[in-house]
Amino acid sequence: MLGIELATAAFLPAAFVALLAGLLSFLSPCVLPIVPPYLAYMTGVGVNGLKTGERSAVLPALFFVMGLSTVFLVMGVAASAFGRAFLQYQDILARVAGGMVIIMGLHFLHVIRIPFLDHEARLEAGQQGGGAFGAYVLGLAFAFGWTPCIGPQLGMILSLAATGGELSRGTALLAVYALGLGIPFLLAAIFITRAIGFMNRIKPWLKTIERVMGALLVIVGLMLLTGAFSALSFWLLETFPTLAALG
Repeated sequence: MLGIELATAAFLPAAFVALLAGLLSFLSPCVLPIVPPYLAYMTGVGVNGLKTGERSAVLPALFFVMGLSTVFLVMGVAASAFGRAFLQYQDILARVAGGMVIIMGLHFLHVIRIPFLDHEARLEAGQQGGGAFGAYVLGLAFAFGWTPCIGPQLGMILSLAATGGELSRGTALLAVYALGLGIPFLLAAIFITRAIGFMNRIKPWLKTIERVMGALLVIVGLMLLTGAFSALSFWLLETFPTLAALG
């Protein structure tokens, strides 16, 4: 019973990290600038056509988010299954994962440079959109093809999923990450004119956002390395006893 309660308490901070990581992934320098062109491609009109309401981008955006979410959920299941298979080595796995996450965080903070993470694997989509199904396929391609861009954030969430040892909770973490990345995309499709204005205003802050992401990676990596997530779980249970009922 205590194990279930601890797992529930541990999921809450991990879910918050996953949601924040998804949002920061959307705001990252290699994702945010391509949102309007992707929406334009998926609807088969230009960016100006989106602004004038020539065609709605909401349905294609929804299928795009479903596509990338499919990949993330499969990754979550795989990571959780891996962690469960090596449950007896959870401490070692957490330390190795923590070290890797810290290294990726230091890359975002420009303390060290990892050449692979500087590459942008952008997809050449052509000139015509492919409808809802095409948007879904594009979402699948985005999840696979943008690994150098969102890989560190995704790797952090996969590490949390693998060290959790529970298939359902690991999958749920990736679902939360997909929400953090996908909901802003949908909002951009719904409020395209305002979204483009917001993106133009936020461009000068993209490097700062990248460093915030780096700091988050380092913090989470240190927590994995030192076992601080377990300590935080105990603290949450002691401070908020009602969490036990959620297990």
